[in-house]
Amino acid sequence: MTSASSGGRTLGRTNIQKAALVVGAVFALVGILGFIPGITSNYGSLGMAGHDSEAMLLGVFQVSILHNIVHLLFGAAGIAMARSVAQSRNFLLVGGAIYLVLWLYGLLVGQESPANFVPLNTADNWLHLILGLGMIALGVALSRGTSRAGRTTTAH
Repeated sequence: MTSASSGGRTLGRTNIQKAALVVGAVFALVGILGFIPGITSNYGSLGMAGHDSEAMLLGVFQVSILHNIVHLLFGAAGIAMARSVAQSRNFLLVGGAIYLVLWLYGLLVGQESPANFVPLNTADNWLHLILGLGMIALGVALSRGTSRAGRTTTAH
């Protein structure tokens, strides 16, 4: 796909921008689904934060109001950052790194610990690993061949 560039923003979306947009939209959808009874089991126990929340998105992933809001904000960031190649790359790489840190945090902090304020369970932890690696892989793979802001190339 050929796209014209103006001020670091493309008139047509590149593959990395499409990836950031899709990842952001999925996060936003997950944030919304976390507030829907039935899709989130034990909805009546949905707490603001902390490991005491027994609400489970899709019956598997422990969620809280804070957890759902984080997904919504992360989704909004991805959608907003999909407007440029550089921001899309940053969203995927930095966002992926954040999810790898969350994975490590979830592994190191006991599930019943007050430090598990998000909350995170084993399913969340492994999903965070997959998300982190996947986002970084997308950011790296789709960055190849894209020009960075401020860099010009000449045709030979």
